[in-house]
Amino acid sequence: MAPRRLLLVGEGNFSFAAAQSETLDPSTTSIIATCLQHPADLARDPLAGENLQRLRERGTEVRFGVDCTQLADAFELHDREFDRIYFNFPHCGRKAGVAKNRELLAKFFQSCTDVLAEAGEVHVALCRGQGGTPADKPRREWHNSWQVVAMAALGGLILSDVHPFSCEAVPGYKCTGYRSQDKTFHVEGALNHIFTRSLPFECFQPRIFRIRLGEQWFSFPEPEALTGKLNRGFLEAPSCHPIRTINEKLIAELGKAFSLKRLKCPFPLLSQGDTSVLTSWNCDIVSAAFWISLLEDNSDSESLMDGTTQDMEEFLLSFSELSLPCDPERDDKEEANEGIYGQAKVCLRPSLLVHVQAVIQAPDFLPGSLYILSGPVFKKCLILPFTMPAFHETLLILEFNQNLKDGCLQSLLDHLKHILDSLLTQTLLEGSKLSNSVEFVLQPNGKDYMISVKSHNFDPDGAKDLIIGYVTTSTISIIHKERCFVFVSMNLDLLAMLVCGIFDWRMLWTSDNRFLKNFVPGKIEPFKSYSLYPPCYAHDISFWLDEKKGFDELEFHTVAREVSQDTVISIQFLSRFQHPKTEQVSLCYRLIYQSCDKALTKQQVASMQSQFRKEIQQRLRVIPR
Repeated sequence: MAPRRLLLVGEGNFSFAAAQSETLDPSTTSIIATCLQHPADLARDPLAGENLQRLRERGTEVRFGVDCTQLADAFELHDREFDRIYFNFPHCGRKAGVAKNRELLAKFFQSCTDVLAEAGEVHVALCRGQGGTPADKPRREWHNSWQVVAMAALGGLILSDVHPFSCEAVPGYKCTGYRSQDKTFHVEGALNHIFTRSLPFECFQPRIFRIRLGEQWFSFPEPEALTGKLNRGFLEAPSCHPIRTINEKLIAELGKAFSLKRLKCPFPLLSQGDTSVLTSWNCDIVSAAFWISLLEDNSDSESLMDGTTQDMEEFLLSFSELSLPCDPERDDKEEANEGIYGQAKVCLRPSLLVHVQAVIQAPDFLPGSLYILSGPVFKKCLILPFTMPAFHETLLILEFNQNLKDGCLQSLLDHLKHILDSLLTQTLLEGSKLSNSVEFVLQPNGKDYMISVKSHNFDPDGAKDLIIGYVTTSTISIIHKERCFVFVSMNLDLLAMLVCGIFDWRMLWTSDNRFLKNFVPGKIEPFKSYSLYPPCYAHDISFWLDEKKGFDELEFHTVAREVSQDTVISIQFLSRFQHPKTEQVSLCYRLIYQSCDKALTKQQVASMQSQFRKEIQQRLRVIPR
């Protein structure tokens, strides 16, 4: 195994390099110590001379005149790939302000990208308050800090860890000032920031999916707001995703009290007829669905570009006939002009409740057995911290005798509360108090419940009530009156967040392998984030409304999701203005951009905001101001 390669830049008196070389095993670690000065500049510093002698005696490589903002120039291509790069207490010198020091950091991080190994780390030690992150105590205002996470983003790096910098932990280390000046930095309260590479922001092209209905192949593009969220297989073996682990443990515990029947979940495409049952549960659920077009596809799958298509040969949801249902928003004339077999309008399943009738009408359906269906669901929603356009749902279906309704329902709720409470305590540290509690909140109709979890994990100022599911007792028109059913739907993504301490739902969908490395198959583990304190960027937008068209706020949020690749975390309404003469109405909103797992720069956000202005003008018929 090749030794780890460490690069030390900006060394002043080389005391840090000397301490590292004497602490680390030279058979497992190789060190290159560098500084900007030349040997003549250090001749008057006896401590530097002593440390350089110690380094030479141990065979440590030392280089002078190395500019940390131009590292590629200092190392040949074959001599790069450093596992760690250290820069302790960077400073432009003299009375350089925060802007100059930010520029130094930005250029340094961009330079690191050229010489850092794929899984390498960049360690930057900063004096108290300079970084501008919540780890600083006290924390400076953002505009008065060095904005270290934003500067690192320019080099495609994210902050993965931060801890106190202790001079005592590095025997012999003596911090010096800029270019080895006698005036040293104040290191009390200093922090060591550890950065790693981020996955790049790419211009994702929605994947094309191909499905077979009978003998006919169809294709459809992935909706842009759901890019990267279809067909991920989180619930399928051998996935070690926490969503699957939570679901399997939930089902295993239910199996101790009920006779279980697990059903295979169909692929989530629905015809218009399949969605009609949903209106009885929620009249708004169909309008919030993602409608897509199925196009006849007679192409040879081998001729299609690799990686852009995914075949769905086992398409389990059958259409009685391909009558090509219409989007409720489409114009009737538009429908008439389209060839009936040329294009079909279907929607992505907004809830597993759509499958209820098929389950209970099956000839082998057994009263008293608990039927379980788990799968992904998709629906448009406003951009809020705990609302998701895609999540995984588990649906429980139980039939019991009308005369035993109250006792059976209470038994199910008691078992569910016990199981959920147990799951929520599995990652608690010994001696910690329960931070989450499950309640079944009776609804105004007197028969249905919301499953609420009062969590203290996500809001430091107080408990946050999160709705993780619903309990519905219902009689659908096709069901005999003497048969009573209870349906329990639960949001597995929210449950996984609560159990594992995952503070951002978008992290569940990341493609970064570091996320899954947190988890062991079948075991519930607390999540340790590898992207800390990502920078936020605010942009305001105001626009005139089209009086005839109106304003669709849900579509406004959906466009923001698409354009920003899910980096808009908040849309705040600021003001409404009506022109006194023309009576034209203008709205103003503030968009907050923040990525949970990738390095996001100010420049990227500006580009997204510019594209957002164009998209809402074209699709919502508004006029940006």
